Amino acid sequence: MNTITDVIEPGLLQRFTEIVGGANALRPEEAGERYLSEPRDLFHGRTALVLRPGSVEEVARIVALAAESRTPIVPQGGNTGLVGGQQPRSTREILVNLSRLDKIREIDRAGRTMTVDAGAVLQTIHEAAEAEGMFFPLSLGSKGSCQIGGNLSSNAGGTGALAYGTARDLCLGIEAVLPDGSMLNGLRRLKKDNRGYDLRHLLIGAEGTLGIITGAVLKLFPAPAGREVAYAGLRSAEDMLALLAIAERHAGMHLTAFEFLPRIGMEMTLKHTDGVRDPMADPHDWYVLLEVTSHRSVEEASETMEAVLTKAFEAGIVEDAAIAQSRRQADDFWRMREEMSWAQKPEGGSIKHDVSVPVASIPQFLAEAGEAVLSAVPGARPVPFGHLGDGNIHYNVSQPIGADKPEFLARYDEVNDLVHAVVRRFDGSFSAEHGIGVLKADELARTKAGPEYEAMRAIKRALDPYEIMNPGKVIKI
Repeated sequence: MNTITDVIEPGLLQRFTEIVGGANALRPEEAGERYLSEPRDLFHGRTALVLRPGSVEEVARIVALAAESRTPIVPQGGNTGLVGGQQPRSTREILVNLSRLDKIREIDRAGRTMTVDAGAVLQTIHEAAEAEGMFFPLSLGSKGSCQIGGNLSSNAGGTGALAYGTARDLCLGIEAVLPDGSMLNGLRRLKKDNRGYDLRHLLIGAEGTLGIITGAVLKLFPAPAGREVAYAGLRSAEDMLALLAIAERHAGMHLTAFEFLPRIGMEMTLKHTDGVRDPMADPHDWYVLLEVTSHRSVEEASETMEAVLTKAFEAGIVEDAAIAQSRRQADDFWRMREEMSWAQKPEGGSIKHDVSVPVASIPQFLAEAGEAVLSAVPGARPVPFGHLGDGNIHYNVSQPIGADKPEFLARYDEVNDLVHAVVRRFDGSFSAEHGIGVLKADELARTKAGPEYEAMRAIKRALDPYEIMNPGKVIKI
């Protein structure tokens, strides 16, 4: 029998191949970068075989054979993850890519739910909901390629989390293949169901370490009648918090996004993104992207945005503002925010962090993290941006101008430790929405040592005793 330390026998590889058919079983040299590379180029996958199942039944047969033969398997969706959770790490592992499971199974208009395959692309889900006069609020910069199974497996957050929560909050039911190959048929459309433990919440955020999500029931919402998007220019992080308080007071649940961007990030985006322009005539130290919606009318959304900005101007908080005058301009405003991470790539090496701190602590965190980074790496360019309304900051650090990229990136762990030490002082999290994967597994083990981590290990051992499901990711057994 094959063991977890063996090279996979050719006969066993053939058995896996027969499940999906030869056309959907790719050797590493056939798979290439599409499957074995990832957006940050930090992890380069190694695998014995890439399997592309075309049905839930095929996924179950793959996992059952993996359990029988003790063969490690790594689930993968759109391959947009940023912490290496979707990458196999050795030729004893088999990659299971779910892209062929891409159907919208059902839309329930009365119950406002959508049942989908795990491989359904997020943008496709948005379009299917819009065609029915509804919308699905999870929104990410990678929406054109990320898949809902991966979104749920990493408990993705995105720009809509302020009003609607994370992926966990937007899912009513889960279908999954468990580590022994058995099926969890949990595609329920119930908003209230108190029958014991909710396994859905174990699988969401588990990054494929407890099973493979194959389908989900998603919550839909009525499409808003009105939507207003604006940029505000401010002089300080403290003013950003003051603007948030005004926006929440005047817009309430109609405030659907509150994103912040620094001037340096805006300059990088303007420099490296085609078709966008500065939203205001003069530069500002900080920018906030606000979105306000209304289910009643275009006029109500417009009046609410005007009220928010008027109060902020009267209080001396906002230096200038620009309200999008068309849907196209609103989309361009959003594109500037969504492209900010990618616009840093032409600037050289970037050491990235996905952290969260209490909202009230954000100004102090930004000051202390900047001081720590610049003391260690003079000339480094911090580019903090993200979801101010829910405390999630993408604290990216671009290399000094003219610095050697490999030398700078060699200090990745050192800079991570500096930033995360500041995060801990504010009782924050070093993983807000990107997950743990390989990148942060050691830090999770260090920072959650004790009963909480041991409980997670016990759950992993109970469901996956042979550690064949995405081994080495998230939890260290």
